[in-house]
Amino acid sequence: MFEVDQNGYYGNFGGAYIPEMLYPNVEELRTRYLDIINSDDFKTEFVYLLEKYAGRPTPLFYATRLSEKYKTKIYLKREDLCHTGAHKINNTIGQILLAKRLGKTKIIAETGAGQHGVATATVCALMNMDCVVYMGQLDIGRQRPNVERMRILGAKVVPALSGNMTLKDATNEAMRHWINNPTDTHYIIGSVVGPHPYPDMVTRFQSVISEEMKKQLTEATGNPWPDYVIACVGGGSNAAGAFYHFLDSEHVNLVGVEAAGKGVDSGESAATLALGKPGVLHGSKTILMQTADGQVIEPYSISAGLDYPGIGPLHAHLFEVGRVKFLSATDEEAMNAGIELSRLEGIIPAIESAHALAALKQLDMDPDDVVVVNVSGRGDKDLDTYIKWGKY
Repeated sequence: MFEVDQNGYYGNFGGAYIPEMLYPNVEELRTRYLDIINSDDFKTEFVYLLEKYAGRPTPLFYATRLSEKYKTKIYLKREDLCHTGAHKINNTIGQILLAKRLGKTKIIAETGAGQHGVATATVCALMNMDCVVYMGQLDIGRQRPNVERMRILGAKVVPALSGNMTLKDATNEAMRHWINNPTDTHYIIGSVVGPHPYPDMVTRFQSVISEEMKKQLTEATGNPWPDYVIACVGGGSNAAGAFYHFLDSEHVNLVGVEAAGKGVDSGESAATLALGKPGVLHGSKTILMQTADGQVIEPYSISAGLDYPGIGPLHAHLFEVGRVKFLSATDEEAMNAGIELSRLEGIIPAIESAHALAALKQLDMDPDDVVVVNVSGRGDKDLDTYIKWGKY
């Protein structure tokens, strides 16, 4: 019910809405990706790099003081402890190995918060491939440490100057680059967005998160099935990975948390599922924020990784069929939740991840419930934003 079909759709959402110039690239991926990623040599190298390079498995940590405050049992999946500081490395390792097997020699990527850009630059350095990362000019300003990390790693960071100069615009520029360089270049999309097969491919690479969760929960509690799994959602790759192995288990409550910005109805928000309607964005049919005549509405969030006007087609489907409960958190709620985790558990989360933590105040949980929050990234990159916010 929740797997992509042969045409690249999850229910009513997905597909590949692409210009003719991109058809050979996308078709090559579509026809070859499953054979490649299911091959023994790919699996061996992928698992080796996840373990020995990225540092997996990431811990599942019982948050004692957070649990006491919310009167339930809260575990944190520590994706923030991955090499490069976020879950993004899982996907970039998978895609760089795929690109090698497709004979590509150059890599492009888009990034918002910079974590995917850093993860892409990292694997390009590892595999000796040229790397160009597109990043909105606004995000370059507010994520300067990650920009410099990318440059130190050898990547060229190109500013996107259109629109509101954030993630959507960086994705637009990366797509244009790919159209003009179709034969030697692979585009490592960082989330579960874009034309088929990207949403499925990225979900598969990130599914290691929920695969580990089940094993770790069994060790910790004797039961692989939690009562809740909570993850933030922009495009939705960390959430797709955290939900994947629980999708068919209806008794596991899955909760996605979008960025409400200054308020869902403030005009400055990125709460796609609260505000959006079906349309086509970046190569797939999904739910996105748009005007009556179909123009994309510029999103806003204090979090550079969540200010995307759409959502991955898998999540659009999960929303439509009611499998995932989608909430939203304002800037203020997310920042407070980030400070709360820092003070109670000594973990400074990425502001993206802080949105997931903010859902704890919105859920009616029992004392015996097992709740897993996916801490998708660490807060080093967001220190300037925390400092400017100043309420700590």
